[in-house]
Amino acid sequence: MRVVLATFAALALSGCVQTIAESRVESALREAGLSARNSACMAERMVDRLSIDQLRKLEGLKARKGEPVRPTTLKGYVERVRRVGDAEVLAVTSSSAALCAVGLG
Repeated sequence: MRVVLATFAALALSGCVQTIAESRVESALREAGLSARNSACMAERMVDRLSIDQLRKLEGLKARKGEPVRPTTLKGYVERVRRVGDAEVLAVTSSSAALCAVGLG
């Protein structure tokens, strides 16, 4: 019985952590200038596919001199993500952006 309860507690906690991570990623995407719809869609996919360390890399994205503070398009955001230097982060972000933009995400 204890094993069942411990397993249930671990699953409930992981669901809570997943929800918190999704919320943080969604907020960061909105702050980066993405729409609420795209942010929610992309956050769900990104949290499922990227590690916490990879998600943290995205927190540090800043505009370079001469760029708008917030990208005005999904393409502009993906171009900024390229700077992170992590091929998996770029692949997940760009595929999420594409799928979410056309409503398949």
